[in-house]
Amino acid sequence: MLLEGAADSDRKVLGPLRLACTRRWTAEPPSREELMRWGARRLQRDGVRADPGVVEAISDQCEDDASALFNELDKLATFAGPDGRLTQEEVARLRRPALDADLPEYLAAVALGDVAGASRRLGRLLATGAREGEILWALSVLVGGALGGWKKFPQPSFALARRCSARDLGRALDALYRAEAAWKRGLGDVTVLLEHVTRQVAAGDWATSPTVSRSSRT
Repeated sequence: MLLEGAADSDRKVLGPLRLACTRRWTAEPPSREELMRWGARRLQRDGVRADPGVVEAISDQCEDDASALFNELDKLATFAGPDGRLTQEEVARLRRPALDADLPEYLAAVALGDVAGASRRLGRLLATGAREGEILWALSVLVGGALGGWKKFPQPSFALARRCSARDLGRALDALYRAEAAWKRGLGDVTVLLEHVTRQVAAGDWATSPTVSRSSRT
C-alpha cells in the first residue's frame, strides 16, 4: 500500500501508479458525529463506560482532530475507575496541563514548517494551562539544538536543521530573544508574541516583528 497525504506534492512515481490503478480510495477526515461514534467504541473496546458528554468534551479540547482525540482516549482509558467508569470530573482533572504529551507535537510541527498545525497545537497547549515561558524556552532550545547546541528535542531539532540554513536559524533565535525581551519588559502581550514567533519560526518569515504595546512603555 502506498499512502500520499493531501499536503504532499505530486510525485513522479505515484502519478503514473494512480493512472494504472483500477480502483482508488480517498480517506476524508471524519465528521464530528463519526468521531463521537468511533471514540465511544474505542473506550468500549477497553471496557470503559464513559459518562454522557465525555467523548464530546475530549474532542472539543482536541479541536475535533482525530489523531489527537484517539491519543487522549488511549491515555484516559487507563485512568477509568475500578468499575470501568470515566466521568467528566476525571477528564477535567486529567486533561490539565499536558505539556509532556503535547509539547513534542507542537515542536515537530514548527520544525517541519507546518504553520497551521503549529498554531493549532500552540492553542491546545495554552488551553490546557501550559505556561507561555515554558513554551518559549522550548522553542529556543529547539532552534539552539538545530544550530548544534544542546538537543533536548533531538528529532525536531534535526528536522529543523535539515529544513533551514544556519543563517535562517540565527534569525529564528534572534526573533525568539526579541520576543522574550519584549515579554519581560512588558512591551507586548505574551500570548500574541508567542503566536507570532511560532509562525515566524515555522514559516521562516523574518520580514515582520512581533506586535509591541506602546501603552506598556514607561
